[in-house]
Amino acid sequence: QLQLVESGGGLVQPGGSLRLSCTASGFSLDTYAIGWFRQAPGKERKGVSCITRSGDSTNYADSVKGRFTISRDNAKNTVYLQMNSLKVEDTASYYCAAHYYCSETMPYWGQGTQVTVSS
Repeated sequence: QLQLVESGGGLVQPGGSLRLSCTASGFSLDTYAIGWFRQAPGKERKGVSCITRSGDSTNYADSVKGRFTISRDNAKNTVYLQMNSLKVEDTASYYCAAHYYCSETMPYWGQGTQVTVSS
């Protein structure tokens, strides 16, 4: 059974950093593109970043460009989202999702991890 599990969320002060992990079980992650999405309370879910199967192409939402970095370690079956210079407006539940290509609609989703940026 294909499963994605996010980890690494938590409470951090503005300007701080967190690294989220998305680990796959039941399948080999290198056969899928992986996207990170986030949803704040009362707001719609939005794409944050995506990385292709090979890792040779990435994309980012304008709001996180220059602050977030997506990467993958296929040997560990894990995709990471390094988040630096965090802002209060980055507070949200973060989800990873898998598809054969980067897309706003992905068929496989994790349960999410909460990121709270607050002083």
